[in-house]
Amino acid sequence: MPRSFRLDAVLIQAVIAGALSFAHLHDVAAAAGQSGWKAWAYPISVDLLLVAAWRRLRTARRDRSAWTWFVIALCASLGANVATAGLLDLERVPAWLCILVAGWPALAFLGGTLLVHSTAEPAAPPQAVDNEPTAPEVEMHRTDEPDAAPASVPELAPVSPQPAAGTPAVPAALLDHARKIADAHQASTGSPMPADALSSRLQLPGPMAEAIAAHLQLT
Repeated sequence: MPRSFRLDAVLIQAVIAGALSFAHLHDVAAAAGQSGWKAWAYPISVDLLLVAAWRRLRTARRDRSAWTWFVIALCASLGANVATAGLLDLERVPAWLCILVAGWPALAFLGGTLLVHSTAEPAAPPQAVDNEPTAPEVEMHRTDEPDAAPASVPELAPVSPQPAAGTPAVPAALLDHARKIADAHQASTGSPMPADALSSRLQLPGPMAEAIAAHLQLT
């Protein structure tokens, strides 16, 4: 069944506003010296620019060029409505209005060309939603890694032989002095220094000399 036609209040208002604006633009163009068909072409030019800018805004809301030309066409339409409301003497049109009306065709053509041939920013494609459950991530560890290097064992300093029990303790300074004498003797003669020679050299009592010889491993 064909749909029944129903009058809409908004549609009626749009027809009335368009007709009045069309007539006001015609009157302003005729007062500015545009006669005959040229006066009727001006409102068509303004309305076409307004529609072209609005269509561009529907696809690109952030297009500054579309907003600019939409405002220009809207100001031209509203300006004609205000001018014909008694604020402007149509018998004595000012020179600036005649210049504006004469330059409008070129301005409207420029705006329409820019709106048609300028490229709009492409809308970002919607991201696909994957409803399939994803497997949880499993952290993998290598099991074939080489074992860590064994900790190095600190080298132990050689321990000098301790004297037998019952021998007197030898001071470190005296032992160092005796070792220097023994090393000097071995360096000069090429043979170890005898214990009795070291004892006579140091002039120490027998037990102390024996303790030093035991430390230095002298015979």
